[in-house]
Amino acid sequence: MSNYLSDIQLTGLEIAPSQVRGAIRIVPLLKHNVRYDLRLQGYKYEEPLAMVSLSGELFDRGIKYCSYIPDGLVMSWSNDGSPVVASGTQLGSAKGKKMLGGLLRVIPRMSKKIDRDRLRFLPLHLAMEGFLAMFFSGPEIAWSDYSRRARSQGLNPRWEISYSGRSIIGLEDALRVFEIHQRQVGVIIFVAEELASVFVVPTPEDYRALHTSLLQDFYGELIFQYACMYQTTYPMNMTVDDDKINNLEDLKQEIEQVRTSWADWQGFMASSLLQRPVKTQQVYKAGSFTLQRFLTDLDSHQINHIGEAIVRDTGELEYLKTYRLSETQTKRIHLLSKLAEYNWNLNDTAAGLKIGRDELIRRFKRTGLDYLLTEQATRLKDFNIDN
Repeated sequence: MSNYLSDIQLTGLEIAPSQVRGAIRIVPLLKHNVRYDLRLQGYKYEEPLAMVSLSGELFDRGIKYCSYIPDGLVMSWSNDGSPVVASGTQLGSAKGKKMLGGLLRVIPRMSKKIDRDRLRFLPLHLAMEGFLAMFFSGPEIAWSDYSRRARSQGLNPRWEISYSGRSIIGLEDALRVFEIHQRQVGVIIFVAEELASVFVVPTPEDYRALHTSLLQDFYGELIFQYACMYQTTYPMNMTVDDDKINNLEDLKQEIEQVRTSWADWQGFMASSLLQRPVKTQQVYKAGSFTLQRFLTDLDSHQINHIGEAIVRDTGELEYLKTYRLSETQTKRIHLLSKLAEYNWNLNDTAAGLKIGRDELIRRFKRTGLDYLLTEQATRLKDFNIDN
């Protein structure tokens, strides 16, 4: 079986009934068959900001990734299936190069092998860096429609705005008071019934240690806005049919049916991610496991996600962390993909999208990419670009 994701499935995981507090709905993910040949441990950086050298050289002039990066993960594995002993359950300190009076740390690479069977990587930033880097170089042909900056620097710098989990109203309180199940290895998080993220780790012990790390993750603007706008979730009640209960066995069957109905419904709520086709890129091969980042199929009519995963050779999902893209982010990357497909020729791209050149220019404007074009190229024939 291929260890490359073709879609996101929660095979081997049980979707448990959700817990709700305010607008936050957290759905526990449970695992029955837990193996211990893969473990994840967190570590914490002391500096609030980090700059990642994508080439691995700390002081080269290549492309850098800059962000608020408070923590990372260490992946430990065995090649023979034997249990891996976690080196601790507390967030430990991490080595690195401090700069700017201790406010900035320079980190070599998004993922780096630190021992024979240990790999350090930066969770979620691994996926975001790949998303930002898509079509980063800009036009390869010196089309006259593009600005001098676009021809010489491409999309440099390309950036996106996100919000820390601590900015999501109610999330910290929900994570503090919600029950952690005995076999829990992950969660699906909804904010005002909108899918915010999915987080899965290999073992229940790893999840307990990393439970509060969800506050260090980043979330999109829509999730932040929904947390501010809404105070409750939709009412969704499922009850046991008293008429079908005559003994304890009947009660057990009814409860199992309720749990199954809950799982089906909550899986449906996450259908924008689950079983969606994804494009994957291998980051690191570690024995029987593959660390990869992915992007959903960029359907402009659906919600899209980026993320990263660790997949066993058998196809089992061992680690998952996702980020929901906004509608604007989806439109921006879709537009860039079409431009690249047509060699960044505006007329050919417009024809390929079955729209006029003026409408294509408007899409540049609406998605924040109009800085790539010259003033002459953005001049519309019939009316102002802001219309």
